[in-house]
Amino acid sequence: MSQNVDNIQPSYPLFRNDEYKESLGNKRANFEEMHPAEKIQEVFEWTTTPEYQELNFQREALTVNPAKACQPLGAVLCALGYEKTLPYVHGSQGCVAYFRTYFNRHFKEPIACVSDSMTEDAAVFGGQKNMFDGLENAKALYKPDMIAVSTTCMAEVIGDDLNAFIGNSRKEGHIPDDYPVPFAHTPSFVGSHTTGWDNMQEGILRYFTLNYMEGKEVGSNGKINIIPGFETYLGNFRVIKRMLAEMDVPYTLLSDPEEVLDTPADGQFRMYAGGTTQDEVKDAPNALDTLLLQPWQSDKAKKFVQNTWNHDVPKLNIPMGLEWTDEFLMKVAEVTGKPIPESLAKERGRLVDMMTDSHAWLHGKRFALWGDPDFVMGMSKFLMELGAEPTHILCHNANKRWKKAMDKMLSESPYGQGATVHQGKDLWHLRSLVFTDKPDFMIGNSYGKFIQRDTLHKGKEYEVPLIRIGFPIFDRHHMHRDTTLGYEGAMYMLRTLVNAVLERLDEETRGMGTTDYNYDLIR
Repeated sequence: MSQNVDNIQPSYPLFRNDEYKESLGNKRANFEEMHPAEKIQEVFEWTTTPEYQELNFQREALTVNPAKACQPLGAVLCALGYEKTLPYVHGSQGCVAYFRTYFNRHFKEPIACVSDSMTEDAAVFGGQKNMFDGLENAKALYKPDMIAVSTTCMAEVIGDDLNAFIGNSRKEGHIPDDYPVPFAHTPSFVGSHTTGWDNMQEGILRYFTLNYMEGKEVGSNGKINIIPGFETYLGNFRVIKRMLAEMDVPYTLLSDPEEVLDTPADGQFRMYAGGTTQDEVKDAPNALDTLLLQPWQSDKAKKFVQNTWNHDVPKLNIPMGLEWTDEFLMKVAEVTGKPIPESLAKERGRLVDMMTDSHAWLHGKRFALWGDPDFVMGMSKFLMELGAEPTHILCHNANKRWKKAMDKMLSESPYGQGATVHQGKDLWHLRSLVFTDKPDFMIGNSYGKFIQRDTLHKGKEYEVPLIRIGFPIFDRHHMHRDTTLGYEGAMYMLRTLVNAVLERLDEETRGMGTTDYNYDLIR
């Protein structure tokens, strides 16, 4: 059983060859001890019923297909956004391999991140020795200008104290006294990747500014600070930069991984590229104000900026869709005194034109969606602006205040009246919902493809197609370069949504002489 060197096949269709089908059949018959196919189908059908949904929503001690990742994953992304910074995870090697692989699969880029490889002895006696060696070796081998330390479950369960360990590393001479090593405790068993991002952001801001506020004066540098939050669409960094440049507004992005996660293939390896500089962080308290692009995931950073830098941090929503992009730009204009240029007004008008053109196809279409709190809220808002109807809205890593705000926003639109908001639930809950109250489409990350396949397995009429917007996107390429923010991001999302509707219509009207009566080339 071997490949032919002259005709090497991928796994599909290779595994559909007779010899592989026979091998897999023997494995199933002799080793898997499967239940009969009839019983499997019976259980499958039961899991699509309202009765099963009621049991499913009573789950308390089990998560199935969680719509979130763990804290240190977010801490790593935040650290990657600072110039020549090496993310360093105090924990086991397997955890860091997971973080690097997760980001690698999404961004299709090598991800710089190290671990001090805690093992069984460190779990008993503590990981200080690992940190002594790890910090010294990481600095010598990879020559970063800064190492940003976060933790995993193991380090948190045994109570390792990062502040003490890093301080002792300096005393023992493993790293210089003035070498920057900000840190954040990021236990994986609470919160999510967005919590970890926020914790690391607060840790970096605290390290460079907490004890260095003498002489700082709000507004003295004439800039605004932008805190992006856990953001994996590189186009969003670019569109924010472009809009601010068109307004002639000087700014500092506090964590900017755009370049390091999108390096060119020109023969030169760039372990570090771009990013927010240390000088920019030190100067950030002198800004006019700080704006949060994803306020529902930036609690610690917000409190630090307000209490230590004395910035107002105005209340804003994520700048997705029409109204909330308007809100963002008007706030920037208010804070800086810079007018919104004609170029952005024209861009807004083009978006309104697109919305008008596509309204007939999106009006009344029902969408289930999931993701992080700010993304889900912004997407729901934009759907209602398009005349579409969000139905099942699920966010695993949101709090009760977010759900209250979501319910209020939905109640204020005629298109949100049929929506239900599910905070703290997972994608197995969503699977029940789309079976018992079928939407037209789902919007979310790659993990939703399993729900689509299950709905199709029950029958074509039950299928709920997946529109991939969110994080992570593993099974499609280059979508992380798109944008979801600003007028440009709204145009991208509108194009994606309406063309998914039209593609589905084409799929349903391909029967010659049966369903093609409504097929035309002008839509």
